[in-house]
Amino acid sequence: MNVLTRRRWKSWAAAVAAGLCLFLAGAAGAAATADLSPEQAGRVRAERDAQAVAALPPGWQPVQPGAFTVAIHPAAPPVSTYATDARTVVGADVDIAQLVADALGLKLVLQPVAWADWPLGLASGRYDAVISNVGVTEQRKEKFDFSTYRQGLHGFYVPVGSPIQRLAQPKDVAGLRIITSSGTIQERILLEWNRQNQAAGLAALTLQYHDDDAARTLALVSGRADASFNPNAAQAWAAARDGRMRRVGLVNAGWPLKADVAITTRKGSGLVPAVTAALNRLIDNGKYAQALARWGLEAEALTKAETNPPGLPKF
Repeated sequence: MNVLTRRRWKSWAAAVAAGLCLFLAGAAGAAATADLSPEQAGRVRAERDAQAVAALPPGWQPVQPGAFTVAIHPAAPPVSTYATDARTVVGADVDIAQLVADALGLKLVLQPVAWADWPLGLASGRYDAVISNVGVTEQRKEKFDFSTYRQGLHGFYVPVGSPIQRLAQPKDVAGLRIITSSGTIQERILLEWNRQNQAAGLAALTLQYHDDDAARTLALVSGRADASFNPNAAQAWAAARDGRMRRVGLVNAGWPLKADVAITTRKGSGLVPAVTAALNRLIDNGKYAQALARWGLEAEALTKAETNPPGLPKF
């Protein structure tokens, strides 16, 4: 890691430490009081943003006339899940999608998808955007454009009675059984850590793949795995709600640098300037902060949305 990388890493680590208590308190409160009803009466709405609309490419036509069609993977609260009717998708990502649709003067149409299906679906034009906790990576930037809207934080969680106290660097995970999700940033980080460990003569880790949140939690608390490494927001929510697991590490999605979560659009579609403009207006007028606060995600807020910033590097 070079000098510039070390400085950026130290700066990010300090920011995480400063916001950690706020995040955990917010997650605990949100888990206890969040509205999971299909009506979502408290959802924040926005006015049409003329500047964002003007940034749309000339002649652009949405997938569905008059609508902003967004793919989303209903994984777990507070990011996205099904409401109490088991049909309506709700969560922080849904609220952000609604705000962007409002800003663009369009009706929001959500299209639930499996996580593995969103890249092909977006590339083939089945929807206008993906808003589903997608992190920026250099590899993904070859096919997609990104407008950042939240910090990308991944957490290591263990059962409450586990002897493990800290997982923060490659050597810490040597020989462990770790739950993650296939085809994700967190999987790529673990694979790189494992490669480094094996090159250093350390024991290999074992990856367990559970895309379902309930199955992941059951595997962890029953002792079939040593730790879970997945997006922090959902795990913090579950830990606050159930009290069966605790956090022992926090890693940025851009390890060893910094990367954020972004609204994803097809490269060449021309949508990214309008989406980024809409997000920055929503940040400026406070609507963005209100939406995150509904779900206890204030500490993951950005002060500015960016178009195609540096992401997780290619290993």
